[in-house]
Amino acid sequence: MQNVHQGYQAETLVRFLKAREWNVAKAHKMLVDCLHWRVQNNIDNILAKPIVPAELYRAVRDSHLIGMSGYSREGHPVFAIGAGLSTLDKASVHYYVQSHIQINEYRDRVILPSASKKHGRPITTCVKVLDMTGLKLSALSQIKLLTIISNIDDLNYPEKTNTYYIVNAPYIFSACWKVVKPLLQERTRKKIQVLAGCGRDELLKIMDYASLPHFCRKEGSGSSRHSENEDCFSLDHPFHQQLYNYIKQQSLITEAIQPIKQGSFHVDLPEAAADGTEIAKTLESELHKFENENGLSHSTDGNKSNED
Repeated sequence: MQNVHQGYQAETLVRFLKAREWNVAKAHKMLVDCLHWRVQNNIDNILAKPIVPAELYRAVRDSHLIGMSGYSREGHPVFAIGAGLSTLDKASVHYYVQSHIQINEYRDRVILPSASKKHGRPITTCVKVLDMTGLKLSALSQIKLLTIISNIDDLNYPEKTNTYYIVNAPYIFSACWKVVKPLLQERTRKKIQVLAGCGRDELLKIMDYASLPHFCRKEGSGSSRHSENEDCFSLDHPFHQQLYNYIKQQSLITEAIQPIKQGSFHVDLPEAAADGTEIAKTLESELHKFENENGLSHSTDGNKSNED
């Protein structure tokens, strides 16, 4: 339980209550189910289970673009996600799920407690900036995996994100967003902001330039792997080096007690919730409709962006 609340029991209970619209019985069940999931899947030890060999871990990082670019002025970690250019096709589902949970756990056990200590108050949430550069119709093939990851977060890491900022959104995203938006819970909908262009000016209101994800630093920069600015998606970025070294160190401590088995860390994949399934099906339908109407099967980059 310590790895769930990190000493902030009240804040943790509030997160679960918020996630269940302040229904105490439902929030209690959600928390119990979460703890059961952690025990069943040995989540407390996942940070001692490196993805090996190193080449496989690099392949996971190169195809699932996520990183931490800095902190907001209020002290919240800023996580960047290259949603448009993530291919999620270099490893099995279990490796991507393992990696995602490891980043969640590292955030909750290391990053947030460190931020709380620095600011002298509980900091238990983060900010996420999603880059839609390069979004393609082939993203349809990723919906199942993304739904699994989303369900894991919804059920076991509720209310950990203050705001989701969407940037560099091509027309295809804006068209789908209009359809998907009404299907989301109001609580979730209020957290999502679609910004114009790369979102730099709006994001500079809540964070310093140094904390801006590289794809937000200038118009048209996108998630380019050749950005002149520091690429927080790269395995060579300080965040990923610290995470990688932390997992390696924890594995050595654990290995001294019990040898580590090779292979992915299998986690029970949750069944999609009814609303999650509806959203996925609606998104798939809209993307197919867009493809049929426009005769497109490739990138829809460069189209106009709506600020809905």
